[in-house]
Amino acid sequence: MNQDERYSLALSTLGPALRRMVRGFEAHPERRQDLLQDIHVELWRSLKSFNAQCALRTWVFRVAHNVYASHVLRSRRLYGALVSLDELAEVPSHDNPADSASNQQALERVRGLIQRLKPPDALVMSLYLEDIGASEIGEIIGLSATAVATRIHRIKTVLAGEFHKGGSDDGHT
Repeated sequence: MNQDERYSLALSTLGPALRRMVRGFEAHPERRQDLLQDIHVELWRSLKSFNAQCALRTWVFRVAHNVYASHVLRSRRLYGALVSLDELAEVPSHDNPADSASNQQALERVRGLIQRLKPPDALVMSLYLEDIGASEIGEIIGLSATAVATRIHRIKTVLAGEFHKGGSDDGHT
C-alpha cells in the first residue's frame, strides 16, 4: 500500500475522530481549521515511513498528538496560558446549570472545559472520548496504561465537578 492509499484509509476510518478531537482541542474556528489542516499534512507526510509496527489508528493519533503539542506551544505564545486540572477546579463558574437544558449545550460545556486543560490532559480526555483504551492512549502519548487510567479518573472527577458547578469555556470563543 502506498502513501496515498494509507492516507485515504486513515481518513476514511479516522477522519471523523480527528475532527472531533480537534474540536475538543481548539475553541476558535479558524485556529481549529488550521490545526486540522496541519494534522492532515503531517499525517500524509508521515505515512511515507509507516511500517505497521503499530496499528494505523495508533500512528494517526500519535501524529495528531505531536502536531497538537506544537500547536499548543504556538498558541500559548500568541494567546496566553492554559490551566492545569487543579487550576480548573478552582476557577469560579459563571453559568447556571439550569441554562444547559439540551444535550448540545451540555456537550459544548464539556468541550469548553476540555479545551481549557493543558495539552496532556486535553489529549487524554479526547482520546478517551473516542473509546480508545488506556493502554493505547499510553502508547500514543508515552505513559503507562496505569498512569493513563489514573489520569482519566482524576480528569473525569474534576470535569464532573466543574460541569455540575456550571463551569464553561468563558473567553475562548
